[in-house]
Amino acid sequence: MSAVFLVLSAFLASAVEMVEALTIVLAVGVTRDWRSALIGVGAATLALGAVVAALGPALTLVPIDALRLVVGALLLVFGLQWLRKAILRASGYKALHDEDEAYARELAEARAAGREERAGLDWYAFTLSFKGVFLEGLEVAFIVLTFGSAQGSIPLAAAGAGGALVLVGAVGVAVRAPLSRVPENTLKFAVGIMLTSFGIFWTIEGVGGHWPGDDAALPVVIVFVAATSALFVSLLRRRKLALA
Repeated sequence: MSAVFLVLSAFLASAVEMVEALTIVLAVGVTRDWRSALIGVGAATLALGAVVAALGPALTLVPIDALRLVVGALLLVFGLQWLRKAILRASGYKALHDEDEAYARELAEARAAGREERAGLDWYAFTLSFKGVFLEGLEVAFIVLTFGSAQGSIPLAAAGAGGALVLVGAVGVAVRAPLSRVPENTLKFAVGIMLTSFGIFWTIEGVGGHWPGDDAALPVVIVFVAATSALFVSLLRRRKLALA
């Protein structure tokens, strides 16, 4: 059962990051130079591959209980941050992320930037694409390595991330426009729930605790985190209305 949640979590988290990276690449490709932008994407992908190749084997040497404790704590930190922002957005205390607005901002900045060529490349297009893909990809790599190592199956987590990369990339190439119709805020809410749930689950296991039913307890944890998050959204909405 946990293998399904592992792949699903890696897929959803990676899809969110890839949508944001795609917005940056599209903006510089359309306004500057597609060749330089795509070379930047390729260079970032190779760099990320090197990071995963270097850290993946090292993590397998760590005892599984210690690894799950560390990974669980890290996932709780990241998951609660994602969940906090998602709750604030859903309750109206924080503006929803607008991919069209982000795309328009990137377009304006790309058009205003001066042109500098290095090694036959538009350096602005190359560096912005590289940084966008690399930084967003680092979060994907973190999720793949932590989820995969703690569950003892990096390939499963990588398969989920790879599926998101292929899907988002294919749709982006087909439409050549930001994926503003993707329910990114909803995805971020779901990812925050999944990261927090896995964090709780693995932290308890890492300190020597035992879940009733073992992996079968994970869906219960997810439902609990989701229900608690929905309760917070409801309470914050009521508070906002009362203060209006």
